[in-house]
Amino acid sequence: MSFIKKIDSLYEKLHDKLPAVGKTASFLTGTSVLTANSAMVGLPIWTLGAAKVLTGAKAADDALIAITKYWINSNNAVIDHALPHKDWRINLPDDLSEDKQYLLVSNHQSWVDTSIVQYISQDTLPLTRFFTKFNLIYIPVIGQAFYFLDFPMMKRFSAKAMAKNPELKKQNLLEAKRACRQLKNKPFALLNYLEGTRFTKEKHDQQKSPYQHLLKPRAGGLSLAINALGNELDSILDVTIVYPDGAPDYDDLWKGNIRRLGVDVTRLKIPDELFSAIMDGGYDRDETTKKMMFDWLEDIWQQKDARMTKMLSEFE
Repeated sequence: MSFIKKIDSLYEKLHDKLPAVGKTASFLTGTSVLTANSAMVGLPIWTLGAAKVLTGAKAADDALIAITKYWINSNNAVIDHALPHKDWRINLPDDLSEDKQYLLVSNHQSWVDTSIVQYISQDTLPLTRFFTKFNLIYIPVIGQAFYFLDFPMMKRFSAKAMAKNPELKKQNLLEAKRACRQLKNKPFALLNYLEGTRFTKEKHDQQKSPYQHLLKPRAGGLSLAINALGNELDSILDVTIVYPDGAPDYDDLWKGNIRRLGVDVTRLKIPDELFSAIMDGGYDRDETTKKMMFDWLEDIWQQKDARMTKMLSEFE
């Protein structure tokens, strides 16, 4: 038996015979790898990030991406070998490439979602960036890596604050455009959670959402990304994630509590008329374009809602 198989077997036996010990062992393994990697890559990320910002050197950017992929792949190795008894059903198109340009849209239920997208992307998609909160920049190593790797880092303003000062909204538009410009002419996967927040029953009821499993989609971030990157894109991918045992907390991932998971990735075809209108800037100034965009997303969301019902039923 190989060393890796012995490790797999050890975690399986612990989870089977001493579940509490097994979960603790998995959790300590995961957090130790995360902490050790963060400490190890911190200085290189800061050094290369500063070099990239100051000089714009492609070599610095390439090295940053390589380090980040190592970081993510190490986390994925923990998922593969320290979290046993996973019934994870993952369906991906078989012609995806790490050398292409993709927009990803996804439903959002848990902090775990992003780790799952990174897991399924290994050796399949380019490094996945996503729209994130600006205040995460203060998290050591991780926050700065987001900035250096051109993650769009958005500030949260209340509707009241934006109504009082419209310039606040422009700040986020400029930041998103800055990040998108940095992604041009290189492989990327840019993830957008169209609901804008994690699904909860309370939010679902407050919205009076017409969907069973989803909040209403928001169009602004996706239309901006299409406008900025549309001519670069190879595909728009729709990622659907289901947790048959309920939306997990982040520590549930590393304890091995997510036994059952479904992920389905499909390509989306944006209507030519809508694509042309967005590329011409129509979403920001033309109600007809906005209506076309929302009609398209409503159709996608109806299909996604039905897909989630089907995926969940297949686990029963």
